[in-house]
Amino acid sequence: MSLNKKKSWKVLLVSLVAAVSFSMLAACGSSADDSKAVATYKGGTITEKEFAMDQKIMKFLSPQQAQYLEIEAFKESILKQEVGFEYLASKATDEAKKQAKKEADSQIADLKKALGDKYKKTLKDADVTEGDIHGYMERVLTVYQDMLLKVTDDQVVKEFEATKGDFTVATLRHVLIGLTDASSKERTSEEALKIAKEAKAKLDGGADFAAIAKEYSDDTKTKDTGGEYKDKAVGTYVDEFKKAAQTLPLNTISDPVETSYGYHIIKVESRTDKTFDQLTDEQKEGIKSSIVSKNLEAFMEKDLEGIIESINLPKSSAAADESGTKNSGTEATTAPSASPSATKAAE
Repeated sequence: MSLNKKKSWKVLLVSLVAAVSFSMLAACGSSADDSKAVATYKGGTITEKEFAMDQKIMKFLSPQQAQYLEIEAFKESILKQEVGFEYLASKATDEAKKQAKKEADSQIADLKKALGDKYKKTLKDADVTEGDIHGYMERVLTVYQDMLLKVTDDQVVKEFEATKGDFTVATLRHVLIGLTDASSKERTSEEALKIAKEAKAKLDGGADFAAIAKEYSDDTKTKDTGGEYKDKAVGTYVDEFKKAAQTLPLNTISDPVETSYGYHIIKVESRTDKTFDQLTDEQKEGIKSSIVSKNLEAFMEKDLEGIIESINLPKSSAAADESGTKNSGTEATTAPSASPSATKAAE
C-alpha cells in the first residue's frame, strides 16, 4: 500500500484533464454537425468535431473515467474547463510552447516504449493518431509551462513557509487495519475499528510493534518490516496520517487514526524539520508545480465564466427520463480527483 496520494502537477497534467474533460462521445457520433460550435469564448470556439476528438483521446488516456460520460450536469463543467485550457494556451509565450513541445515529445516516446509492439494497434483501436495525442498533450502542457515560467523565487519561498510542515522528515511505524482483509473481503468501518483497538491494546500492553504489524497489518509493503516508513517527508501521506506524523509525541502509540484506507496505529520514532536551503531541487520544483496547480484552479473558479460567451451542448438520451423530461440532476456532479493512473504509460 502506498500512502502517497499527492502527485505533482507535472505528473498529473494529462490525468487532470482526463478527469475533467470527458463529455459527449455518445452525442458526437456520425450524425453530429462537425462544424457546429459547442462553445464560444473570447478569441475562439470549440466545435463538435474538436470536442469529439478530445473525448477519444481522453478515453485512450483514461478509460476508467468513462462512467462520467453519463452525467449530464457534468458535461457542461467539462466543456467549460476545456475552454479554459484552449484560452490559456492561446495566451502562452513562445518559450512555454517550445518547452511544451519538448515535453510532449518525451511523453510520446515514453508511451511508445511502454506499449511496445502494441502501440500502433492501441492507437488504431482508439481511433486516434499519434499527431492527435501529441497535439492534445502539447496544448495542455503549454498551459502548465506558461504558468510555471511565471512562478518567482519569492513565491516559492512563501509557499514553502506556508507548507513547511509537509517537508518534515519522519521515521515511523504503523499498523493498518484496512477496509478489506488479506483475502480481499470487505470490512465495515466498525469492524476495522474494533480490530484496530485490539491491536492498540496489545501494543499498550508492551507487545513488540514489529510482531503486531506482522500479525495485524494490511499494509503489504511494510507488515514484514515492522510497519516502518523510514525518513519520509510527511507531506507524502494522506492528510489524517500526515497530521499524526507531524504532531504525535515521539515513541508513543497513537489511538486509531482513520483515513480512506482504514484505521492506522502509528508510532513516530524520529522527526526532523527542514529549512528551505535544505530542500532538493526536485522538492523546489514540486513547490513550483503546487503553485501552478493553485493558480490554475483559481483561474477555473474565478475567471473562466467571464471568458465564456456561450455553451451549446446537444442533449444526450441520458438527460431525459422515461417520460421525456430532463433528469432531476441528483447524480454526482463533482469532478473526480486527478489520478496518476491516466499517465502510467507516459510516466
